[in-house]
Amino acid sequence: MFVHAVYFWLRDDLTAEERNTFETRATALLTITGVEHGYLGVPAATDRAVIERGYSKALILVFGDEAAEAAYQVDPVHDRFRDECGSFWTKVRIYDSISDG
Repeated sequence: MFVHAVYFWLRDDLTAEERNTFETRATALLTITGVEHGYLGVPAATDRAVIERGYSKALILVFGDEAAEAAYQVDPVHDRFRDECGSFWTKVRIYDSISDG
């Protein structure tokens, strides 16, 4: 299993149209072949010192293996997301992990 977790800090000045474009394009990422599970979400209301809640949106995708994630990276839907939405965030952090068993 390969988990691709992406955290976006969206610009505060995004228009409603830009926010809609982000949501639409990010949701389309869930349809890419090889994505076994995925969701787009916002920070939970949990409040402990160790929890990062400063991000705007989280995209979590699960793939069967590294090859499936590598194919996702070059999929045209992913390219379109980067091209159309890359200017919408001030910061992005990606955490990739694999099962160790």
